Amino acid sequence: MVPGSSPNLVINPLVTNGFTKLNTSLMVPLSATKLALLLKDILRLKVLIILRHFLLLRSSLLFIVFLLLLLHAISSYVQNAFLHGDLHEVVYMEPPPGLRRQGESVVCRLKKSLYGLKQASRNWFSTFSDTIQKAGYQQLKADYSLFTKAQGTSFTAVLIYVDDILLTGNDLQEMEGLKAFLLKRLCIKDLGDLKYFLGIEFSRSKKGIFMSQRKYAPDILQDSGLSGARPEKFPMEQNLKLTPTDGALLNDPTKYRRLVGRLIYLTVTRPDIVYSVRTLSQFMHEPQKPHWDAAIRILNYVKGTPGQGLLFSATNNLALRAFCDSDWGGCRATRRSVTGYCVFLGNSLISWKSKKQTNVSRSSAEAEYRAMANTCLELGCDTYWKI
Repeated sequence: MVPGSSPNLVINPLVTNGFTKLNTSLMVPLSATKLALLLKDILRLKVLIILRHFLLLRSSLLFIVFLLLLLHAISSYVQNAFLHGDLHEVVYMEPPPGLRRQGESVVCRLKKSLYGLKQASRNWFSTFSDTIQKAGYQQLKADYSLFTKAQGTSFTAVLIYVDDILLTGNDLQEMEGLKAFLLKRLCIKDLGDLKYFLGIEFSRSKKGIFMSQRKYAPDILQDSGLSGARPEKFPMEQNLKLTPTDGALLNDPTKYRRLVGRLIYLTVTRPDIVYSVRTLSQFMHEPQKPHWDAAIRILNYVKGTPGQGLLFSATNNLALRAFCDSDWGGCRATRRSVTGYCVFLGNSLISWKSKKQTNVSRSSAEAEYRAMANTCLELGCDTYWKI
């Protein structure tokens, strides 16, 4: 016990798992660490996970959802995921309270990554990738978080984000074998049939699968203090043109950036607010009062439609259809046009985007052709995802 500590000290379960069961560290004399980095209170740090490349994640989720229409799906959770990552650098840390006897002058030489290390997430994903590829799964180049295995008529797909795993396929025996394989090497917990994944709810019925963020939307309203706001019927006023010099600068731009960031993730299942959120995301560096008012209006619209989402029909002809449109010089600041398109697989919407074009179009026809070119490019990507 550390001098000055309480005799009734209760050791955190993370400590016991990380230092005993997972063989995370090795106790070595303190003199061996004179030139090494000494990490203090490493177990008190928590990693802030920022969702990056959410468009790739959305594509993977939609790919998985179509598998769910015909296949079986389960979700799993990896306990203490980062502690499974192998550490290749020499790193030392002070032992947590309760793991060093009184008078001992020793430190821990880490053998596994811990939460708080910059390389922890990379080491964990490398460990998981190597493990699942040993089971015969291939990593997709379009999205490195998606692994598939096909043998004859058997098909299984695994999607992972940090420590959440989504497993689906048409071969229950293969899925059970994979769970047993991962359980021997990783501490996974079977959460049963897929119902909730990364803030997205999945509801299955005879009509198909409904994907929504019914719980996430009210959380945004509550965090912004607008739970009792008056609902709006549409997210943005018609013909509203915002510019970088519309009005007075906000005193605290961080609240605007936080709100728009959360709305961006809401567009994973809400294509009806994509254009409005894209417009507001252009002013993150210097948001002004009109931009904030427009963001509040989107929240009021979300207040009236909290359960809006996507329905993937169980009866589909699996034919790709796409629709696109464009304005002409819609952006007043740059005079560039805005492209919008949506792609359907049968009757189900699988891809959508609203984006400013890279070049200035000299006519409305040129803007329309650019929109069609971007849509055809997206169709090529969606064809790649088809089974």
